[in-house]
Amino acid sequence: MAAGNRTWERPTVFPRRGVKWAVYAGIVGFFVWSGFGVGADPGRIAQGLGSAASLVGDFLPPTATPRQAQRILDKMLESVAMAMVSTLTGIVLSVPIAFMAAENLSPKPLYAINRGFISISRAFNAIIVGIIAVKAIGFGPLAGILTITFKTVGFFSKLLAEDIEDIDMGSVDAVRAVGASPLQTLLYGVVPQIIPRFAGLSVYRWDINIRTSTIIGIVGAGGIGSVLLTAFNRYDYQYVTAILLAIIAVVLVAEGVSAVVRRRYN
Repeated sequence: MAAGNRTWERPTVFPRRGVKWAVYAGIVGFFVWSGFGVGADPGRIAQGLGSAASLVGDFLPPTATPRQAQRILDKMLESVAMAMVSTLTGIVLSVPIAFMAAENLSPKPLYAINRGFISISRAFNAIIVGIIAVKAIGFGPLAGILTITFKTVGFFSKLLAEDIEDIDMGSVDAVRAVGASPLQTLLYGVVPQIIPRFAGLSVYRWDINIRTSTIIGIVGAGGIGSVLLTAFNRYDYQYVTAILLAIIAVVLVAEGVSAVVRRRYN
């Protein structure tokens, strides 16, 4: 058939139209089955919405005694401190791991080991890691710092390693060609290409760690989360609202700082 007489067809991954509709039907069927499997009953959902509407009244207005307000302030500062220490520690640990996990710079065995560690770090939710840390070293902010640091390493190393793999190897080869040592090659051929991304990732991870530090206290790993859990257990919902507003305020400030800094480096 001549090229001018061909009819354009949208590219598709399906060999036949029947296969496409069978896959779509399977996805919809799986979604419906999953909904009923977890008890997503429409009547139950409607009843829950009604209960939630009445519960909102119990949360208003936000209330905290002077002692409770001081407690919120102290624990919020503890959460921020945990995030700061964890971010710095996590980044320091992440840099060598990222270089060893970059396929274009690291030997295959070393690459595989470090990629495996990154995958393990990313496999577990922060709450699970927090439970393990609390069991290992006891309650308090140290468990939270270890938890957030562990999660930071997995996140930061993965993204930084991928950025290293995307660098221009021509610059690296040029530095090697003038007789640079391996360390000098990294410092002058690799590092200048990843500095902007490194700065943006650092601030972004700090922003994430601020939010994580407000949650892991629920399992006893320090921070404002422990106060929030106590308030819920006492059904002191107006105090809960005051705590939530404090968390929202801190997270918004962190988000704003993160956005400003990332714009400067992107």
